[in-house]
Amino acid sequence: MTEIHISLPPGEEMPAKAYLTKKCGVSGGLWKRIKHSGTFSHNGVPAIAARTAVRDGDVLSYALPIVSSVVPEDLPLAIAYEDDDLLIIDKPAGMLVHPTTQETRGTIANAVRGLYASRGDTLDFHPCHRLDRNTTGLLLIAKRPEVQYYFTKHLDAVRRAYLALIEGRLTPASDIIDAPIARALPSIILRRVAPDGKPARTHYTTERTTGRYSLLRLTLETGRTHQIRVHLAHLGHPLLGDDLYGCNTDEIARHALHAARLSLRLPRTGELLTVESPLPEDMARIAGTLSPVLSSK
Repeated sequence: MTEIHISLPPGEEMPAKAYLTKKCGVSGGLWKRIKHSGTFSHNGVPAIAARTAVRDGDVLSYALPIVSSVVPEDLPLAIAYEDDDLLIIDKPAGMLVHPTTQETRGTIANAVRGLYASRGDTLDFHPCHRLDRNTTGLLLIAKRPEVQYYFTKHLDAVRRAYLALIEGRLTPASDIIDAPIARALPSIILRRVAPDGKPARTHYTTERTTGRYSLLRLTLETGRTHQIRVHLAHLGHPLLGDDLYGCNTDEIARHALHAARLSLRLPRTGELLTVESPLPEDMARIAGTLSPVLSSK
């Protein structure tokens, strides 16, 4: 059961639809599901959603059936943060976020649904972004569809920083990679930099280097598939271990990319939340041999 506590200026009144869609991030499609669910209540009394007006202090509630093909599984999960709206998972390498037609078990989605089932929670899996199978680090998951919708419509509400290991040293040490990305046809997986691609901008700063290898901190203005991997390979410095984009796996058995920091405004309170994840062991082993890059400022 989802419960919404109304917060409006004293004396102000507005339709429940307007409040839910404008204040709570409910999409038009979700509003239709709520309206026709037969579970909508206003201050504990069953009500017709489309005819309900709300004031400060009112409480709306509704329950939506979960229709999911994801099988709950009892799998280990590293929880970095949790509240009534959000779950942030520290994802390991080698684990898919979603099931596929070939792999229906063993994913983050299966594990999260298993966690909810063990608690008796009737919640579905609502990821707010994705990480590649072998990318480690922080994954933001909404507990309700309206929270997921809010973050997908307000991409600037979440800031993500990545740590990456590359071959060689980038010059300059800090810069913006502004290069459009398109599919590398006929492949359905590979991407490439191409003039007719979608705009893509990646900010990077070199944190440590020996000249042979470097540790970068990166942030994204856009969220294209494989964006960091494609941009760095385009510069001739692919991620260590990224054999899909031109590097070997001699030093590390997977592409060396870690979602290290996640900052966002909590949807209920507006409070700033920042969560960090340390480098996993395979990346930390290499990063520990590199020398810090001193700021020129």
